[in-house]
Amino acid sequence: MPSYLVTGASQGLGFEFVRQLAANPENIVIGLVRNKASPETKAKSQGLTSIHFVEAQYTDLASLKAAAETVRGITGGGLNYLINNAASVSEVSELRTLGDFHDNFEVLEEDLKFSFDINVVGLIKTVQAFLPLVQAATAGEKKVITISSGMSDLDLINASELAVAGAYAISKAGVNVAVAKYNALYKNEGILFMGICPGNVATERQTRGFQNEEDKARLAALAAKFMQLAPDWKGPMAPTESATAVLSLAHRSSIENGDGGSFVSRHGNKNWM
Repeated sequence: MPSYLVTGASQGLGFEFVRQLAANPENIVIGLVRNKASPETKAKSQGLTSIHFVEAQYTDLASLKAAAETVRGITGGGLNYLINNAASVSEVSELRTLGDFHDNFEVLEEDLKFSFDINVVGLIKTVQAFLPLVQAATAGEKKVITISSGMSDLDLINASELAVAGAYAISKAGVNVAVAKYNALYKNEGILFMGICPGNVATERQTRGFQNEEDKARLAALAAKFMQLAPDWKGPMAPTESATAVLSLAHRSSIENGDGGSFVSRHGNKNWM
């Protein structure tokens, strides 16, 4: 039975990953969350009784290692797929540029540290905690899939003059390098490390909307840039659509196909929209 661990599985794309994976009764599906009460209730309301939710704090290595031991007991010792979905998009800078903080650099500095701690250091701590389980898998594939973002692509930033969300984009660029470094280290063990951008996915924050008029204007300007990049873009997609594409790509990708250490969109290329 293939085993999957999805981090950040309490809502949005993460919950959709575990929901779709649990549709196959052959899969062992585990969602790593900070608090399992809410996702467990949500899963049960949808008849998803086979998902195991395990609690951990993503910036606490001891907590992650304790969660890994719990997962070891669930899977019987190994892990086929580690899907690093947990991340944070800072509300401080998501619609602002680095230049917007000239008069308040301390806010930007804290925002950069926060984004790096969650998105980069948290990722590396997660890999350190769960990689022994991936290495211990005795049957099936061994893959570490990390959800990244096209917002960190240099060509996209320069071509579309995409200046907002600096802290998030910079941290995701760090994530992409971490994925490549892990590939260089573990490729010969047959472990696929790969970064995938899920596209522009509708989040809970987008659903409840932006209340500030300035932020609404900034969001409209960002949408206009996306429309220039992809005229057929219809706005943020549902998590269902994105998760289906990401999981399909994760399943068909391999070291043999040259996917190790790569950073691609859900389409398997550099089309981020």
